[in-house]
Amino acid sequence: MLLLKNCTVINFDKIEENVNILINNDKIEDITKEEIESATVIDCSGKYVVPGLIDMHVHFRDPGFEYKEDIESGSKAAVAGGVTTCLPMANTKPVNDNSSITRYMVEKAKEIGLIDLFPIAAVTKGMKGEELTEMGDILEAGAIAFSDDGLPVMNSEVMRRALEYASQFGSFIISHAEDKNLTGDGVINEGKISTITGLKGIPAESEEVMIARDILLAKLTKAHVHIAHVSTKGSVELIRWAKKMGINVTAEATPHHFTLTDEELLNYDTNYKMNPPLRTEEDKNAIIEGLKDGTIDIIATDHAPHHRVEKFVEFDNAAFGITGLQTLIPLTLNLVKSGQFDMKKFVYLTSYKPAEILNLKDRGYIAKGKKADITVIDDKIEYIFDEKVNKSKSDNTPFFKKKLIGAAIYTIKDGKIVYDFHQQ
Repeated sequence: MLLLKNCTVINFDKIEENVNILINNDKIEDITKEEIESATVIDCSGKYVVPGLIDMHVHFRDPGFEYKEDIESGSKAAVAGGVTTCLPMANTKPVNDNSSITRYMVEKAKEIGLIDLFPIAAVTKGMKGEELTEMGDILEAGAIAFSDDGLPVMNSEVMRRALEYASQFGSFIISHAEDKNLTGDGVINEGKISTITGLKGIPAESEEVMIARDILLAKLTKAHVHIAHVSTKGSVELIRWAKKMGINVTAEATPHHFTLTDEELLNYDTNYKMNPPLRTEEDKNAIIEGLKDGTIDIIATDHAPHHRVEKFVEFDNAAFGITGLQTLIPLTLNLVKSGQFDMKKFVYLTSYKPAEILNLKDRGYIAKGKKADITVIDDKIEYIFDEKVNKSKSDNTPFFKKKLIGAAIYTIKDGKIVYDFHQQ
């Protein structure tokens, strides 16, 4: 048995202070203010105790690109970031477009035993945007949803059929909303900074056009579409309209899009290169407002590890993407500390609502009988995010070797301590 003492338990709808959580095997056996005896005790005084975080958008690069990340290193980065459930995208090599690869990913994660892994399988075979995958077969193998993330489904008829097909199985499509014709050879946000730097720009409309299309296709099919990595003010407004119209759309934002702007690109640092790109201060503020008012449902990291040689090149040739699992907590806590929202909203965005979207009823909430997936957060701990702290194989993040405040100090998965910050 494991006992968490003197807890401030944060759920999306309430806070319980000075309670003790008794964990037996993989379940929460009791939450009480009474004294309990246990062989293993963690004193959580002065810390936040929250449901294990759920990241609906990661890239673990396994199979095929294990030099960047694999399921083991990705799992270690996840639990170091307080994340107990991950959904890796399909752009592996070969692409996760069949049940064999899906099964391999699920079974490898189980062998490692640090997190629950639910693959996001490809919408189309080879992510070519042409022929739909065998969704029913792939779902039986352990996938939970479908996305060609990294590439958009450009053909509207294919996207329509994908939405219809997925909904028949009770699943949904995650949209990488990007019109590649508008994006062209762009590498940063189109605007003042692209003009100053001479780097080719990606207009906000390349995202917004596709979001508008996918919203209308969701309206037509009555299927669920989830919009990945929202980055523009216009996108937030489109999603807000869709929700008012009762269309089945959900959306996510990343910590880097509500923390950074394209002003960072004035130094040509490729660690700020991502897709969708960092946008303007106005866009950043719109995303924060979207998180506050419920237009944007969840926070997801889009954890995208790359080897240093893929970033240490000319800007145009550098890979898109940054790691994010271990910066999720400190960057999101910045919004709490600045008064944008409280810790209950933090839990809603990072755990409760993802569990609801994914229909994972055993997690996302700390209560008697629930799965013992728990993260203990110290919101005041200061540290340098360096080689010792970083658990990913890659360090392509602008926050590497910077001071961060706030971290998961214990991560508990199925009742077992799978990460202890103090044992670096």
